[in-house]
Amino acid sequence: MRKAIAGVLMGAAVLSLAACGKSDTAQTTAAQAAESADSTAAAVDTEDKKEIVYGKSQGPYTELFEAAIVPILEKEGYTVKGVDFSDLQTADIGLNDGDVDVNVEQHTAYAENFNANYNADLVPISPIPTVPAGVYSAKYTSVDEIPDGAKVAVPNDASNTARCYLMLQKIGWIKLADDVDPSAVTQDDIIENPHNIEFTEMKSLTIPAAIQDFDYVAITGSVVYNAGIDPSTALATEDIQDHLVLQVVVKEENKDAEWAKAIVDAYHSDEFKQYMEENNDGLWWIPDELK
Repeated sequence: MRKAIAGVLMGAAVLSLAACGKSDTAQTTAAQAAESADSTAAAVDTEDKKEIVYGKSQGPYTELFEAAIVPILEKEGYTVKGVDFSDLQTADIGLNDGDVDVNVEQHTAYAENFNANYNADLVPISPIPTVPAGVYSAKYTSVDEIPDGAKVAVPNDASNTARCYLMLQKIGWIKLADDVDPSAVTQDDIIENPHNIEFTEMKSLTIPAAIQDFDYVAITGSVVYNAGIDPSTALATEDIQDHLVLQVVVKEENKDAEWAKAIVDAYHSDEFKQYMEENNDGLWWIPDELK
């Protein structure tokens, strides 16, 4: 009798374990299927969506996007919506977090620096017209007038600091080490400073208001534009290198989405070429592939 009861109990336990195993497997399979379905749905939504949300900043690049690119996208059936950001860093955080789909305010060097610092995955998908950095002065009319011990302001964010020191080397004010990485130049890379220039690195947006405090200032094109400075008054301008060309930027997972391709196509369109021919008063440098 005891053996019979034990056998029955053992059989019940085995059946119970088997049922639990099947239940766990079924739950796991169901969860995986749901996750796969969600991923597929998300991919479809991203691919087929007709609303594009862009990071909106004060400056020429957003204004160009709104004036020339948005109308082209709307003709293609897209609704385009802007979200305001106070600066490019917060705009990139919003882009990386998925709050917006795209922004048009940065060059490759800035995006790479942001990715490294924030473990982000932003990628450029098309070059766009760029406003060059320049040297300006409220005291002098030529870069050749620079006095000994001149005070010069330059931007303090890494990529724009580098581009401005390269520009100052171009005009002969300084010499940089031969083996320096052009995208990562710092003041420490200056090996010759014949005019004994005193450099002050400061936030780009504050430089125009402080121009009277310096002999010369080096500022990027978007800052020149926002400050209402006439770009034709630049005493020198940079040679724009590949890593400093402004770009359309999205998250890597969206680079092949149809809406992203539509933005790229808009910048490469004949309609955009015509717009630039009619509206470029010398402010814009245009990449060859957009001409």
